[in-house]
Parts: sequence; C-alpha cells; structure tokens
Amino acid sequence: MERRIFHGTITPSDIAQALMAEFNRGNLQAQIIGRAEKLAIQIATRAGASSGGQTALTVSVQKVEDGIMIEIGQQDWLGVAASLGKTAFSALRNPLSLLGRLDDLAQDIENMQLQERVWRVIDRTAAALGVSQELSERFQRVVCEYCKTANPLGEGSCLACGAPLGNVHPTTCPQCGFVIGQKDTLCPNCGQKF
Repeated sequence: MERRIFHGTITPSDIAQALMAEFNRGNLQAQIIGRAEKLAIQIATRAGASSGGQTALTVSVQKVEDGIMIEIGQQDWLGVAASLGKTAFSALRNPLSLLGRLDDLAQDIENMQLQERVWRVIDRTAAALGVSQELSERFQRVVCEYCKTANPLGEGSCLACGAPLGNVHPTTCPQCGFVIGQKDTLCPNCGQKF
C-alpha cells in the first residue's frame, strides 16, 4: 500500500471528485464511499465491459492535521492476467487471431497502468489547489522549548530568549510528505533513506 501526505488547504472531497471525473467513464466506473473526513474511492472495470480483463483498485483519502493522507491499496490483477493469458494463448495457436484481440490487449495495458494514472490525477489536483508534500505554514514554526515562543523555521536561536533551536526543526520526507524528526534516518511511513 502506497501512502502520501499533502499539506495545505485540501479536503478528501477534492481528491474524490477529481478521481470520479477522470475514472467514472469508458470501461471504468468509480464510486465514493464514506463521510467528509474519510472517503474511499473504488475504481473498477464496468461489469460487461466490451474489452479487457476485470480489475479493481481502492483509494482511501482522510483528513489529517493541515492536509490529507492518501493511500492506494493493492490492485486486483486476476482478471487482467487472465485476459492477457487468453490473448497470448490465442496468438500462439493462430498469430492472426491477435488482430481480433487488439482492443483487449490495449485495455489490459491501460488497466495495468491504473495506479500510476490515479497518482497523476492526484498530483495534478494537488498542484491545482496549491498544496504539496512540503510542510504547511503552521508547521513552519518552531516552538522554543524554554519560553514557548513560536519562531520561524530556519532560525538558529529563539527570537525571544536566545535559546538554541537547531535540534527541533521538523521537515518532511521528499518521497511521501510524512513529517519527520531531525534524528530520523529513515522515513517511518515509506522507508526512504536520508
């Protein structure tokens, strides 16, 4: 399961509506399940689709502090694999039969790229709304451990009392956007090394 966190003014509904607009057409259908704070968007091949094998994918979107967290589950590949196997078997028996299966083959290749297509829609929507995996403005403040004054991110010492701030600066993982501490060498969310 792949997970990303986007910081800024964005709601689960923003992502759900973008995914519905992109995937609720053609051979695919999409539906939204849940409430405003936590939604699941299910994307699947329509029953009785004219070409390609069956596939399904679930995207979970939930509100987190100053943003949203998105998780994409494992895609169901069994129908696509069966369709590709049928195409390969037909081509082995009679190479000209491949011409009759071109629509199936094209749809299967498109279905295999479903997860990447979902992430592209999510990234495009996040960029359009001005959010990113970088820290939000609220997290770009460091609170002094001694006098509790909020200081801008990057300050070496507290503006009020002069105490050092270097060990408390937060940052985010460049891979998934998870907020990490200075001492972390691996992202606790995706395992990315720093």
